[in-house]
Amino acid sequence: MGIKTIVEDNIDILVVGAGLGGTGAAYEARYWGRNKKIIIAEKANINRSGAVAQGLYAINCYMGTRFGENNPEDHVRYARMDLMGMVREDLLFDMARHVDSAVHKFEEWGLPLMKDPKREDIGAYMREGRWQIMIHGESYKPIVAEAATKQADKVYNRIMVTHLLMDDEKKNRVAGAVGFNVRTGNYHVFKSKTTIVGAGGASNIFKPRSVGEGMGRVWYAPWSSGSAYGLLIEAGAKMTQMENRIVLARFKDGYGPVGAYFLHLKTYTQNGYGDEYESKWFPALSKMVGKEYLDTEGQHLSHKPIPTCLRNHAFISEVNAGRGPIHMVTMEAFKDPHLEEVGWENFLGMTVGQAVLWAATDVDPKYENPELTTSEPYVMGSHATGCGAWCSGPEDISPDEYFWGYNRMTTVDGLFGAGDTVGGTPHAFSSGSFTEGRLAAKAACKYIDDGKAEGIVVSNKQIAERKEQIYKPLENYTIGRNEIVAGTVSPSYILPMSGLQRLQKIMDEYCGGVTVSYITNDKLLNIGLKKLAILEEDLEHIGAEDLHQLMRGWELRHRHRTSECVTQHTLFRKETRWPGYYYRGDAMKLDDKNWHVLTVSHRNRITGEYTLEKAPCYHLVGEGDEK
Repeated sequence: MGIKTIVEDNIDILVVGAGLGGTGAAYEARYWGRNKKIIIAEKANINRSGAVAQGLYAINCYMGTRFGENNPEDHVRYARMDLMGMVREDLLFDMARHVDSAVHKFEEWGLPLMKDPKREDIGAYMREGRWQIMIHGESYKPIVAEAATKQADKVYNRIMVTHLLMDDEKKNRVAGAVGFNVRTGNYHVFKSKTTIVGAGGASNIFKPRSVGEGMGRVWYAPWSSGSAYGLLIEAGAKMTQMENRIVLARFKDGYGPVGAYFLHLKTYTQNGYGDEYESKWFPALSKMVGKEYLDTEGQHLSHKPIPTCLRNHAFISEVNAGRGPIHMVTMEAFKDPHLEEVGWENFLGMTVGQAVLWAATDVDPKYENPELTTSEPYVMGSHATGCGAWCSGPEDISPDEYFWGYNRMTTVDGLFGAGDTVGGTPHAFSSGSFTEGRLAAKAACKYIDDGKAEGIVVSNKQIAERKEQIYKPLENYTIGRNEIVAGTVSPSYILPMSGLQRLQKIMDEYCGGVTVSYITNDKLLNIGLKKLAILEEDLEHIGAEDLHQLMRGWELRHRHRTSECVTQHTLFRKETRWPGYYYRGDAMKLDDKNWHVLTVSHRNRITGEYTLEKAPCYHLVGEGDEK
């Protein structure tokens, strides 16, 4: 299958990925860059791409400052506690002080936000929890996509961006990106003064609980292939907190969300024998993590919310003790017809598969408490996790070590991030990702206006080398198929699915996946790195039968690079910072004396060698009531 056309664009701002982070960037870039050329490159279709593709039932990050509900400092304290102290408070505060305006834009564009009937006089929204407001969100993404599309000069759908281009004249400056159209095969070259990466985090780098035909039934978007990280790591950007993967408690097999059930329906959990189990694990856990994070004596908890990972720990421990499965107690709430309706609508609005699964397996939550499970780990920076690129914060509040000129700019000049891409900003979710996109776009425009993007040179040699590299799997398959034995086996190439399953097995067994109860240690991690290095050699021999498989091949490359970075970080942090997300079996206790720091890695673009270091974790917001 030959390359039909080479499409080249010379632009000012390239937005890679059109999820909520990318759409926020494109929308805001037009305001600050009236005469600038703005292009979006999206792997799928902007109207139904990203984590919000299926819709959402809640916006999970909204302060409600104008209604006297929360302020940005409150949100920083909450996220800091949930992440066991490890956040970039400057980035979090910056997002939180702007996020409400983004939500008001969504409502202005037509997104139906549910109103609180008890506060109709002031127009307050219906709360699901302290930070969540409820929406009718089936068309959330198309509504936001329309606003972004109107501001961009062009939206390229179906473009798999595989590599960032680098300036051939100035060291460590981005010069755009290259990729291919997954429908036509066209080679796209985007020469750009600035690049904002709003691509997705990483699903499917750890072996999922659902395998075979069901492997697509995972919690986070299955098409999120770690491009937010793979692209940046390859370009030499520093990364932070990549060890901070997340494990979710979700309804079993369908991965239906539990937030609305806990917060709105006021449900709770029991073990398989109908007993409350969480509190029995907290006294010992308090000794493991310290009373700052879990101040408990018997049943008495502190005023602070219990970090999500510690609740996971109780769940995992109870199951491992042989008292599973864990059930969500729905039978009480579903006696109320209104709450029953809300419970079903919660799935129909965002996770239809869970409702279908219950119907198919004869589970009626009105008469039977459904099972919960803990998921395989995910690596993404926009949800309740802090992994991503090491980015500059805003000038007015960031410490010197956190600021190098332009908000949300990575350590590569002209390369900005939003959403999953940005490290240290957990609990941003959809609205926070959109907000980060806006902040990045404003800074990118200033970067151009300040003359920082002048004189970029992209050689024909670099473009030609990337072209040959991108399409090589098609050639591998065309040549290697002549050597097939036993009908399907080729000695010359591996298929993307085979490579993915091999990657998942490595990460699962050596980096703390589900089959080892999330436990790893230095010996396992070093073996994992060795196996990942061997796999990387074999990835040079991926064979792609068609353009779809070519896309799958490059998704695998991005997942592999992300996995390598995750493993390096997990080895570097010699403590168990987040019990319930993963455990360092050789360093089981949280160690604030030595590890109350952020971790930062850099992969040398030429040699592939990693350098890891500690960075100070500044607490810019004082203590307060964190309920």
